[in-house]
Amino acid sequence: MRTQTLLVVLLVVSAGCLSGVPAPGAGDGAATGDSSGPTAGTPTDGVRVTVTEVVDGDTIKVAYPNGTRETVRLLGVDTPEVHAENTPEEFDGIPDTDAGARCLRQAGENASAYASDRLAGKTVTLVFDERADKRGYYGRLLAYVYVGNESFNYALLRDGHARIYESTFTERERYERAASAAREDRRGLWSCIDNTGGTVGTATEGPLAVGEVHADAAGNDHENLNDEYVTFRNTGDTELDLSGWTVSDDGGHSYTFPTGTTLPPGAELTLRTGSGTDTESEVYWDADGAVWNNGGDTITVRNANGTVVLRHSY
Repeated sequence: MRTQTLLVVLLVVSAGCLSGVPAPGAGDGAATGDSSGPTAGTPTDGVRVTVTEVVDGDTIKVAYPNGTRETVRLLGVDTPEVHAENTPEEFDGIPDTDAGARCLRQAGENASAYASDRLAGKTVTLVFDERADKRGYYGRLLAYVYVGNESFNYALLRDGHARIYESTFTERERYERAASAAREDRRGLWSCIDNTGGTVGTATEGPLAVGEVHADAAGNDHENLNDEYVTFRNTGDTELDLSGWTVSDDGGHSYTFPTGTTLPPGAELTLRTGSGTDTESEVYWDADGAVWNNGGDTITVRNANGTVVLRHSY
């Protein structure tokens, strides 16, 4: 009997690491996820709130169903500043120079746009971590923010919009892996490591370049897919064989150029998101929805061997 009691106590304690404890007076609004557990990136318990304002990439203002309002600092992540000066040395490998600071400021603006695109006006779930403080230094709530079953905190790291914030929290190991992969691949803010020009933009190892990004199609993006497109240009002196090369975005969408696709020197090739018949100057993704985020995204091109030959953030 004593063994059974101890087992129950251990289960209760371990289940309490992530919880949806609301702010005082917040009222009910719990949400449940699947049985894969918090480290799989799904909320096991939380509080439903509405995002009333996106302050920047890692800070939002929310309203509870009963009208209570709070400011939430996303737990475990830190995006570059847009309302203050950045310190490049806080971001591993980014040069502590004026160019590094300028690059981080633009990365911060991109992170803010990324957050606005995904969170502004949305109903989200706040999940609190028993291993972390409930409030930070400025009195803001510290929480994981879930959109559906996706952790937005994790997405910021995965897509290179944030670094790990030095603190204790349950998801730290998983988050460190995501941040390390983004840094290695030079996604988002991490392109600032190699970019001495001071802008988050093109990182390229060959003659392929982005000529134009038209992310905001006329009207509803999802209903006008062929007005969303990216144009590539061959800036080299020899023809490029794009057979098997891939184009991807920050969200994991991927397109593969068909066998026989070539790009002569000085020529341009437009990749449209919708459907159509491929020509020498236009190819079609045949996607079922918009791909490129209006608020900022990263275009990554890999050759047939999987090597990154072009990365362009806008």
